[in-house]
Formats: sequence, C-alpha cells, structure tokens
Amino acid sequence: MKLLGTLQRKHSFLLSLMLLSLVVSTPAFAAKLAIVIDDFGYRKKEDNQVLQLPTAVSIAILPDSPHGKEVATKAHAQGREILIHMPMAPISKQPLERDTLKPSMDQAEINRIIQHAINNVPYAVGMNNHMGSAMTSDRQAMDRVIKALNHSNLYFLDSVTIGNTQAAIAAKAAGVPSLRRHVFLDNVQTEAETRQQLARAIALARKNGSAIAIGHPHPSTVRALQQQLPLLPADIQLVAPSRLLKPQQEKPEQPKPPKVAPPTEQPQEPKPASWLKPAQEAIISMKKSTLINTLSRGFSTAEKKKTPTPNETGEVKE
Repeated sequence: MKLLGTLQRKHSFLLSLMLLSLVVSTPAFAAKLAIVIDDFGYRKKEDNQVLQLPTAVSIAILPDSPHGKEVATKAHAQGREILIHMPMAPISKQPLERDTLKPSMDQAEINRIIQHAINNVPYAVGMNNHMGSAMTSDRQAMDRVIKALNHSNLYFLDSVTIGNTQAAIAAKAAGVPSLRRHVFLDNVQTEAETRQQLARAIALARKNGSAIAIGHPHPSTVRALQQQLPLLPADIQLVAPSRLLKPQQEKPEQPKPPKVAPPTEQPQEPKPASWLKPAQEAIISMKKSTLINTLSRGFSTAEKKKTPTPNETGEVKE
C-alpha cells in the first residue's frame, strides 16, 4: 500500500509538471502579423517562390501585369488572400502604369478604372495603393476612390507612401473598412535589411497587438522570408490582412420617443369649483371684450401712422 501511494504521488507530480509546461510554452496572447507582397504579376519566378511561403502571406497584384490573372488563380487555389495593387499618381516624376489614378480624374473615370482592375484581378478582397503620394494626400481624390469601392466589398489597405495620407479619413467617412501599413520590409534590397525590418514588425505587433508589413518580390526579400518565417516566435501569429479589420459598428437604432402633446400657449389652470364657474365665465368674457377693444384701437393707430410691418420690409426674425 505504501508503494502504491508513492507511485500515485509521483504520477500526480509528473502530471502537474506536464500541465505547467503546457501553460508556459503556449502564449496566452498571440500578436498578429500580416505580410503583403506587392507588385505581383511581372516576376514569374519570384512570384512562384512567394507562393511557396506560408499561405498567410498575402499578395497584391498589379491590374495590368502580364501574369496577374494566372497568379491570382494559383493563389486563390491555395487559399491565399489577394489584393489589387492599384497604381496611383506619385508626387515625383517617374514612369506610370497604365490606368494610374490621378487627382484630376472625375468620379466616372475612377469608377471605370477600378472596375477594370477588379475584372483583371479575380478573387481580390482588398486593394492597396502602388505609389500614390499625390493621390492619397488629396482628400477629394480619395473620397472618389473610396466611393468607387463602396459597393465592391473590398477593404482598402493604405501603403502609406506619404505622411499626410487622407485614405483612412476618407474610408471612415464612407464606412469602408481600411487598414494601414506599419513597416516596409525592403526599402533597401538586401537580406539583412529585410531581416531587420521583419524584426521591427514583430516588435510592433507585440507592442500594439498587430502590425502590417509590406514587401516586394525582390530575390533578396524572398530569400530572407524563406529563412525567417519558419523561425517566427511562438507568440507571433501570421495572418491575412483582413483578419485585422475591426467589425464595422452599426449605429444602434434609437428608440422612438413617446408622443407628447404639444404644450399650449398658456398653462392650464385647475378647474374651479362648480359654484365659481359662473363668476369665472363672466371674468373671461370681460377680459375678451377688453382685449378686442385694445387690439382694435391699436390697429386703427397703426393704420394712421402707415408703419411697415416686418413682412413688408423683408426682415425675418430668427
């Protein structure tokens, strides 16, 4: 019996150790990191290498790229999230993609170009801007872009190519879901830079609960992600950008106030006792008679003086 009790105590101790190790190894809260690779549809080799990365890595396809539809079909079959990488006018002078959105375009032209992009990038659920410092910093221009997205069920990811971007403000005003980029992975095209920026994105995700990093299908970027993504810390969860969207809060329906009878000009007086009623009726009759006489004399005097009324002078009292 003594031996049995000892074995039971050891078993309980080992079980407690196992449970404690599970608690320690499993993070109570996993920060979310979204990675989007832009400029898809031109580099077939690198595009296909990116498609070998975890499916939580999303891609943004240029609408008029030669391989855009093909790569969109492959990515969708993997269950990977797809965005339209919408060309937008920059402030600097540089070569532009066909159908680049410009601030001077009217609503009809922007509608046409965005619909063309939606047709050319099948399975897209979001849109982000390619370049676009001139476009995204123009509130009226972004209002037109967001209006074109309003009925397409696409969210907008602001690549933040300029500090005073108006994209989020325009999206919020129109009720269109939007996100914002936090880190560029490869402003400098080296593996060391991408590793460093990925570490920065991880730190931001831990600090804020989530972060979005954007990269491009450069060979150095692809190599760095191939090496580093399998080594992501246990407290970092790689997700598609749409997982970071906050649910759109609908305005609660306000209860209708109960109908209240409009107040009369004079507060109602309590009803008099029955024996006072004849006297009160006589007083009321006298008051009415006096009032009618006073008003009659006033109108007569006003007619003699020929004073214009407010309506005749055109003035309105507010």
